[in-house]
Amino acid sequence: MKKLKRKSLKIRKNIKEAALAAITAGSLSVVMELRRELSEFLIRRYRICVPDPRGIGQDSQTTVKLVFLSDLHGKRYGTGNQELIRAVKHEKPDYILVGGDLVTRSNPKTDAIALELIRQLVKICPVYLANGNHEQKMRICTEEYGDRYEKYMAAVQEAGVHVLESASEEVSMKGVPVQISGLELPVKCYARFFAQKLQIQDVRDAIGEPKEGCYQILLAHTPVFMPVYQKWGADMTLSGHLHGGIIGLPGIGGLITPQAVLFPKYAGGIYREGKHVGIVSRGLGTHTVNLRFCNPAELVSVSLEFHSCENVDNPV
Repeated sequence: MKKLKRKSLKIRKNIKEAALAAITAGSLSVVMELRRELSEFLIRRYRICVPDPRGIGQDSQTTVKLVFLSDLHGKRYGTGNQELIRAVKHEKPDYILVGGDLVTRSNPKTDAIALELIRQLVKICPVYLANGNHEQKMRICTEEYGDRYEKYMAAVQEAGVHVLESASEEVSMKGVPVQISGLELPVKCYARFFAQKLQIQDVRDAIGEPKEGCYQILLAHTPVFMPVYQKWGADMTLSGHLHGGIIGLPGIGGLITPQAVLFPKYAGGIYREGKHVGIVSRGLGTHTVNLRFCNPAELVSVSLEFHSCENVDNPV
């Protein structure tokens, strides 16, 4: 009887030790993954096939390579962000599009890091930039941030960046007429709780109407209003802002946004509605909640194929 009792106690002890070892190993794995995801990024590639806005004619195809980056928040990947620069160069882009929040408004040191990156990007190809909520708040709240935005944006423009501050530019992308628009939302649309809903008229008031005969690319920092962007007339919308939902849940998506919204619909990835394509970057950096889990930072690369036939497949 005593032998059975001792054997039972030994088994229990072994189970406890095994459980403790498993918990410790699991915890270490989680910590290592958290550290890895805060120090690395991946390249997320999409292939989008659309009708050529020049019309239907002979069977031909024009491919334009875009690189989209968003939500850097002063993050550095290697000295001078050289790892990020190398990744951008590897994609051989024709145009680089920036979706805002390269800086963090609460940290003035991020301005220099953003400018350091921008000055390298413009050496690769033309760069078009729209503001995020951090830049927008810096611009509006001068009593808090002084002339910080003015100095930062002057340096951005001096570097040769096309700044789209609620503005549009028509671009000939390998002969294809494309309009790129950068949208600044009413600041109340970014409120953490009880945010103002965006209306189509708000978009029209800010940037007018899409230009007829052009493929319309919209840089709109938050993806929350993706249906509004589609109804306005965007063919492709590029967004960020939600940082992928911070924690990725397999089969579900992002868990919670930096704005404390659970299970965001547009956390990251590609979203289609009719002929509209929305691409949401999970971002390159973090702020306030410096956490990523099962949600790696990413650089977005888009192969945009213009076909001269009306019915085209639209693979990711």
